[in-house]
Amino acid sequence: MKPLLRTILALAAGAGLVLLVLLITDKVPPPTTPEPPEAPGTAAKQQASASPRPGGVVTGLGGRYQAKPGSKVRIEGTSNVHDWQVEGKIIIGNLDVGANFPLDPAKATPGKVDAAAAVSVPVRSMKSVKKDGTPYDAQMDKIMYEKLLEATHKAIKFTLAELSLKQAPKAASEPFVFEAKGDLTVAGQTKSLTFPVQMTVLPEDKLKFSGTAATKMTEFGIQPPEPLGMGIKTGDDVKLIFDWVVGRKKP
Repeated sequence: MKPLLRTILALAAGAGLVLLVLLITDKVPPPTTPEPPEAPGTAAKQQASASPRPGGVVTGLGGRYQAKPGSKVRIEGTSNVHDWQVEGKIIIGNLDVGANFPLDPAKATPGKVDAAAAVSVPVRSMKSVKKDGTPYDAQMDKIMYEKLLEATHKAIKFTLAELSLKQAPKAASEPFVFEAKGDLTVAGQTKSLTFPVQMTVLPEDKLKFSGTAATKMTEFGIQPPEPLGMGIKTGDDVKLIFDWVVGRKKP
Protein backbone atom coordinates (compact mmCIF):
# COMPACT_ATOMS: atom_id res chain seq x y z
CA MET A 1 0.00 0.00 0.00
CA LYS A 2 1.30 3.38 -0.88
CA PRO A 3 2.49 5.57 2.04
CA LEU A 4 -0.04 8.39 1.34
CA LEU A 5 -3.01 5.99 1.32
CA ARG A 6 -1.86 4.35 4.57
CA THR A 7 -1.62 7.80 6.22
CA ILE A 8 -5.20 8.75 5.20
CA LEU A 9 -6.63 5.47 6.51
CA ALA A 10 -4.78 5.88 9.81
CA LEU A 11 -6.14 9.39 10.29
CA ALA A 12 -9.70 8.24 9.55
CA ALA A 13 -9.43 5.40 12.02
CA GLY A 14 -8.07 7.74 14.68
CA ALA A 15 -10.91 10.21 14.15
CA GLY A 16 -13.48 7.43 14.47
CA LEU A 17 -11.92 6.27 17.72
CA VAL A 18 -11.99 9.81 19.14
CA LEU A 19 -15.68 10.24 18.19
CA LEU A 20 -16.52 6.90 19.82
CA VAL A 21 -14.80 7.95 23.06
CA LEU A 22 -16.62 11.31 23.11
CA LEU A 23 -20.00 9.64 22.65
CA ILE A 24 -19.30 7.16 25.44
CA THR A 25 -18.29 9.92 27.84
CA ASP A 26 -21.31 12.14 26.83
CA LYS A 27 -19.08 14.90 25.51
CA VAL A 28 -21.02 15.05 22.27
CA PRO A 29 -24.73 15.89 22.73
CA PRO A 30 -27.21 13.66 20.93
CA PRO A 31 -28.61 15.06 17.70
CA THR A 32 -31.77 17.16 18.01
CA THR A 33 -34.50 17.96 15.54
CA PRO A 34 -34.68 21.70 14.93
CA GLU A 35 -38.01 23.32 15.82
CA PRO A 36 -39.92 25.05 13.03
CA PRO A 37 -39.67 28.85 13.04
CA GLU A 38 -42.36 30.66 15.03
CA ALA A 39 -45.06 32.31 12.94
CA PRO A 40 -44.95 36.13 12.94
CA GLY A 41 -46.99 37.60 15.77
CA THR A 42 -47.30 34.29 17.66
CA ALA A 43 -45.61 35.62 20.80
CA ALA A 44 -47.85 38.68 20.85
CA LYS A 45 -50.96 36.51 20.43
CA GLN A 46 -49.89 34.22 23.26
CA GLN A 47 -49.24 37.19 25.53
CA ALA A 48 -52.63 38.66 24.69
CA SER A 49 -54.41 35.36 25.35
CA ALA A 50 -52.61 35.00 28.67
CA SER A 51 -53.54 38.49 29.81
CA PRO A 52 -56.72 38.85 31.90
CA ARG A 53 -59.62 40.62 30.24
CA PRO A 54 -60.18 44.19 31.47
CA GLY A 55 -63.00 44.36 33.98
CA GLY A 56 -62.74 40.71 35.08
CA VAL A 57 -63.41 37.30 33.58
CA VAL A 58 -66.74 36.14 32.19
CA THR A 59 -67.42 32.40 32.26
CA GLY A 60 -69.55 30.86 29.53
CA LEU A 61 -68.55 33.67 27.23
CA GLY A 62 -71.36 34.70 24.91
CA GLY A 63 -69.33 37.13 22.85
CA ARG A 64 -67.16 40.21 22.76
CA TYR A 65 -68.33 43.64 21.67
CA GLN A 66 -65.93 46.37 20.58
CA ALA A 67 -66.34 50.16 20.67
CA LYS A 68 -67.75 51.59 17.45
CA PRO A 69 -68.22 55.10 16.01
CA GLY A 70 -71.29 56.93 17.24
CA SER A 71 -70.32 57.10 20.90
CA LYS A 72 -70.44 60.34 22.91
CA VAL A 73 -69.62 61.43 26.44
CA ARG A 74 -70.69 64.71 28.02
CA ILE A 75 -69.84 66.28 31.39
CA GLU A 76 -72.22 68.95 32.67
CA GLY A 77 -71.66 71.37 35.54
CA THR A 78 -72.65 74.73 36.96
CA SER A 79 -71.09 78.04 37.90
CA ASN A 80 -72.26 81.36 39.33
CA VAL A 81 -72.28 82.76 35.79
CA HIS A 82 -73.80 80.02 33.66
CA ASP A 83 -73.93 76.26 33.29
CA TRP A 84 -71.13 74.62 31.33
CA GLN A 85 -70.54 71.41 29.42
CA VAL A 86 -67.71 69.54 27.73
CA GLU A 87 -68.05 66.79 25.14
CA GLY A 88 -66.02 64.04 23.55
CA LYS A 89 -66.82 61.50 20.85
CA ILE A 90 -64.28 58.80 21.70
CA ILE A 91 -65.04 55.97 24.13
CA ILE A 92 -62.48 53.17 23.88
CA GLY A 93 -62.99 49.67 25.23
CA ASN A 94 -64.56 46.23 25.02
CA LEU A 95 -67.60 44.52 26.50
CA ASP A 96 -67.55 40.76 27.18
CA VAL A 97 -70.90 39.10 27.82
CA GLY A 98 -71.88 35.67 29.07
CA ALA A 99 -74.50 33.24 27.82
CA ASN A 100 -77.21 34.78 30.03
CA PHE A 101 -76.77 38.29 28.64
CA PRO A 102 -80.24 39.45 27.49
CA LEU A 103 -80.76 40.32 23.84
CA ASP A 104 -84.24 38.84 23.35
CA PRO A 105 -86.93 40.58 25.47
CA ALA A 106 -89.03 37.41 25.49
CA LYS A 107 -86.22 35.46 27.19
CA ALA A 108 -84.89 38.20 29.47
CA THR A 109 -85.08 37.58 33.21
CA PRO A 110 -84.40 40.33 35.77
CA GLY A 111 -81.26 39.78 37.82
CA LYS A 112 -77.50 39.86 37.59
CA VAL A 113 -76.06 39.14 34.14
CA ASP A 114 -72.57 38.02 33.15
CA ALA A 115 -70.77 41.04 31.76
CA ALA A 116 -67.33 42.60 32.03
CA ALA A 117 -66.16 45.88 30.54
CA ALA A 118 -63.35 48.40 30.77
CA VAL A 119 -63.65 51.70 28.94
CA SER A 120 -61.67 54.90 28.73
CA VAL A 121 -62.12 58.42 27.39
CA PRO A 122 -58.97 60.30 26.31
CA VAL A 123 -58.96 63.60 28.20
CA ARG A 124 -57.66 65.52 25.17
CA SER A 125 -60.60 64.30 23.09
CA MET A 126 -62.95 66.39 25.23
CA LYS A 127 -63.68 70.03 24.40
CA SER A 128 -65.84 72.71 25.97
CA VAL A 129 -69.01 73.39 23.98
CA LYS A 130 -72.01 75.65 24.02
CA LYS A 131 -75.46 74.17 24.62
CA ASP A 132 -75.90 73.73 20.88
CA GLY A 133 -72.69 71.71 20.66
CA THR A 134 -70.54 74.33 18.95
CA PRO A 135 -67.01 75.03 20.35
CA TYR A 136 -66.91 77.28 23.41
CA ASP A 137 -63.46 78.40 24.61
CA ALA A 138 -59.88 77.12 24.30
CA GLN A 139 -58.96 78.66 27.69
CA MET A 140 -61.66 76.58 29.37
CA ASP A 141 -60.23 73.49 27.65
CA LYS A 142 -56.80 74.31 29.08
CA ILE A 143 -58.19 74.69 32.61
CA MET A 144 -60.07 71.40 32.25
CA TYR A 145 -56.92 69.52 31.15
CA GLU A 146 -54.97 70.96 34.08
CA LYS A 147 -57.65 70.05 36.62
CA LEU A 148 -57.88 66.51 35.23
CA LEU A 149 -54.06 66.17 35.50
CA GLU A 150 -53.90 65.26 31.83
CA ALA A 151 -50.10 65.47 31.82
CA THR A 152 -49.90 62.30 33.93
CA HIS A 153 -53.41 60.79 33.63
CA LYS A 154 -54.31 60.69 29.96
CA ALA A 155 -57.77 59.17 30.26
CA ILE A 156 -60.92 58.96 32.33
CA LYS A 157 -61.52 55.24 32.98
CA PHE A 158 -64.43 53.06 34.05
CA THR A 159 -64.36 49.37 34.97
CA LEU A 160 -67.67 47.54 35.23
CA ALA A 161 -67.99 45.46 38.41
CA GLU A 162 -71.63 44.31 38.18
CA LEU A 163 -74.55 44.62 35.77
CA SER A 164 -78.12 43.72 36.72
CA LEU A 165 -81.19 43.69 34.50
CA LYS A 166 -84.01 45.64 36.12
CA GLN A 167 -86.58 45.70 33.35
CA ALA A 168 -86.93 44.02 29.96
CA PRO A 169 -88.55 45.93 27.08
CA LYS A 170 -92.31 45.67 26.82
CA ALA A 171 -92.13 46.70 23.17
CA ALA A 172 -89.51 46.33 20.45
CA SER A 173 -88.88 50.08 20.45
CA GLU A 174 -88.12 50.23 24.19
CA PRO A 175 -84.68 49.69 25.79
CA PHE A 176 -83.47 47.17 28.34
CA VAL A 177 -83.01 48.84 31.73
CA PHE A 178 -79.97 47.87 33.83
CA GLU A 179 -78.26 48.96 37.01
CA ALA A 180 -74.48 49.25 36.65
CA LYS A 181 -71.89 49.23 39.41
CA GLY A 182 -68.25 49.98 38.80
CA ASP A 183 -65.15 52.04 39.47
CA LEU A 184 -64.64 55.45 37.88
CA THR A 185 -61.10 56.80 37.77
CA VAL A 186 -60.56 60.52 37.22
CA ALA A 187 -57.26 62.39 37.65
CA GLY A 188 -55.74 59.24 39.09
CA GLN A 189 -58.33 58.77 41.85
CA THR A 190 -60.99 56.04 41.86
CA LYS A 191 -64.55 56.09 43.19
CA SER A 192 -67.27 53.44 43.08
CA LEU A 193 -70.49 54.46 41.35
CA THR A 194 -73.94 52.93 40.87
CA PHE A 195 -76.21 54.29 38.14
CA PRO A 196 -78.98 53.26 35.72
CA VAL A 197 -78.12 52.25 32.15
CA GLN A 198 -80.39 51.71 29.19
CA MET A 199 -79.43 49.36 26.35
CA THR A 200 -80.88 49.62 22.86
CA VAL A 201 -80.37 46.80 20.36
CA LEU A 202 -79.29 48.26 17.01
CA PRO A 203 -79.03 46.68 13.55
CA GLU A 204 -75.84 44.91 12.44
CA ASP A 205 -75.16 43.26 15.83
CA LYS A 206 -74.66 46.60 17.59
CA LEU A 207 -75.73 47.78 21.04
CA LYS A 208 -76.02 51.29 22.46
CA PHE A 209 -75.64 51.87 26.20
CA SER A 210 -76.91 55.20 27.53
CA GLY A 211 -76.65 56.46 31.07
CA THR A 212 -76.12 59.34 33.48
CA ALA A 213 -74.01 59.26 36.65
CA ALA A 214 -73.86 62.06 39.22
CA THR A 215 -70.73 62.77 41.23
CA LYS A 216 -68.59 65.60 42.62
CA MET A 217 -65.23 67.01 41.57
CA THR A 218 -63.90 66.94 45.13
CA GLU A 219 -64.50 63.18 45.37
CA PHE A 220 -61.63 62.85 42.89
CA GLY A 221 -59.42 65.40 44.60
CA ILE A 222 -60.34 68.15 42.13
CA GLN A 223 -61.04 71.61 43.50
CA PRO A 224 -63.74 73.38 41.46
CA PRO A 225 -62.04 75.97 39.23
CA GLU A 226 -62.18 79.66 40.10
CA PRO A 227 -60.40 81.47 37.24
CA LEU A 228 -58.40 84.36 38.75
CA GLY A 229 -59.71 87.84 38.09
CA MET A 230 -62.85 86.59 36.35
CA GLY A 231 -65.19 86.28 39.35
CA ILE A 232 -66.33 82.83 38.24
CA LYS A 233 -66.98 80.09 40.81
CA THR A 234 -67.64 76.59 39.56
CA GLY A 235 -70.02 74.22 41.35
CA ASP A 236 -68.78 70.94 42.78
CA ASP A 237 -71.56 68.74 41.36
CA VAL A 238 -71.15 67.28 37.88
CA LYS A 239 -73.07 64.84 35.70
CA LEU A 240 -71.51 62.33 33.32
CA ILE A 241 -73.79 61.52 30.39
CA PHE A 242 -72.81 58.93 27.80
CA ASP A 243 -73.89 56.97 24.76
CA TRP A 244 -71.55 54.03 24.12
CA VAL A 245 -72.00 52.14 20.87
CA VAL A 246 -70.45 48.69 20.54
CA GLY A 247 -70.55 46.02 17.85
CA ARG A 248 -70.05 42.27 18.09
CA LYS A 249 -66.51 41.17 17.29
CA LYS A 250 -66.46 38.80 14.36
CA PRO A 251 -64.73 35.42 14.89
